[in-house]
Amino acid sequence: MSEPLEIHAGGEHDGLRLDVFLAEGIKDGTRSFLKKLIKGNRVMVNGGICRKPSHTVVEGDTVRVVMPPPPPFLPEAEEIPLDILYEDDDLVIVNKASGMVVHPAPGHWTGTLVNAVLFHCKGFEPSGEDGQRPGIVHRLDRDTSGVMVVAKRPAAFTHLARQASEHSFDRRYVALVRGEFKEEHGRINAGIGRSLSDRSRMAVTGVHAKEAVTNFSSRERFGAASLVELKLETGRTHQIRVHMRFAGRPVLGDPVYGVTEYSARVFPPEVIEALRGLTGQALHAEHLGITHPATGERLTFTTPPPPDFQTALDALRAWHGAALRNGEAP
Repeated sequence: MSEPLEIHAGGEHDGLRLDVFLAEGIKDGTRSFLKKLIKGNRVMVNGGICRKPSHTVVEGDTVRVVMPPPPPFLPEAEEIPLDILYEDDDLVIVNKASGMVVHPAPGHWTGTLVNAVLFHCKGFEPSGEDGQRPGIVHRLDRDTSGVMVVAKRPAAFTHLARQASEHSFDRRYVALVRGEFKEEHGRINAGIGRSLSDRSRMAVTGVHAKEAVTNFSSRERFGAASLVELKLETGRTHQIRVHMRFAGRPVLGDPVYGVTEYSARVFPPEVIEALRGLTGQALHAEHLGITHPATGERLTFTTPPPPDFQTALDALRAWHGAALRNGEAP
């Protein structure tokens, strides 16, 4: 049996649900996974087993969690479709699909990008401090698509991880957001931490926040929506999605921080249909530039948005173009 994990509740935790409290203390644990722990008699509050995810935590509580045994050190290789853009002995560049989790974690032990890479990339040598994240030097959210690099050797991992920490990766994202920025270019400098009202989410806050900076450019304007380009100076959890919400330009299709309901007073039926076809946030990591860890060559890769994103973009373009031809700016 695993050694129990002990978490102490401070004043900032007073009044939280037990499952939300655990989400703060157990990184990468999904709410469904944590609820299973609670209902499976694996969670004790002040020495007594608690089987209610909605139990209210108060300051001073001691919560002990008996975690289930982890899977084998190295995740299993799985034959999962993978869009490989480039591969050599040191690294592999992939175009991650929306909906794919990057690495195994509680609640997602299989079906991840790592499982797919281990199947497709022969001669893979695990690297990094976490056995469940071999070769992973940067991540994308589950429903964010786009270009990622994975190290295939320890030496490559060290070199790429240094580039990531020094922000020498050239990473560019595109997103569909509600409304338009007045500026063509801008910079959002707003610290990000756990939301005080919902601890399972991130937010712009002055409490226990970390510096977060996002640069944006307006690419295309459609009145009620726009296509923006985004570059990060920092890499905080959900940074783009949180900053876009903070700036009043939430990402379309984002069920946590953005917009998933579309008014017929704003959009015509064909645009609403296309937006409802988004399978997650309309956020795509379209470009990645890195320095090859062995050759020193600069490698760059650019990919178009996935079909659901492109369909929504095309619908917005058609609507806006028709409005301009008719002299009716939407």
